[in-house]
Amino acid sequence: MKTLEFTYHLNDIDTIASAVLEHLHSKIIIFNGEMGAGKTTFINSLLLAMGSNDGATSPTFSIVNEYNLLDDKIYHFDFYRIESIEEAYNFGIEDYLSTNHWLFMEWAERIEELIPKNTQTITITDLQDNKRSLELTLNTKIQPTKQL
Repeated sequence: MKTLEFTYHLNDIDTIASAVLEHLHSKIIIFNGEMGAGKTTFINSLLLAMGSNDGATSPTFSIVNEYNLLDDKIYHFDFYRIESIEEAYNFGIEDYLSTNHWLFMEWAERIEELIPKNTQTITITDLQDNKRSLELTLNTKIQPTKQL
């Protein structure tokens, strides 16, 4: 495992998202952070860096949102309301996990036993005064899936 750390002001979030994108080797990204830390805000900046015209919104009530890229898709999950693995199976999580599309997951610990090993983790901490700390944990045993 390798960890990269970034500290940024919200005014610089797009620059940090572009920098983080350059380091990703997996299309499965887990986003950790307390409620209100800025996970969805950072995902919105990642979408921009990836060339999407879609804007990220929290999928807390829908569980999954879909965003389009030129030649791909991103599925953005929020498992906060999931109370059992059966609920995840009921909305078809295994179908999403078997695709080669991007998977952005918030509150993934609620379905931890289903999470593939080839994930990268972004942990965001609110430092107050519109500053954030971002820690990107890279699984160094993962081979890049394709040119990102």
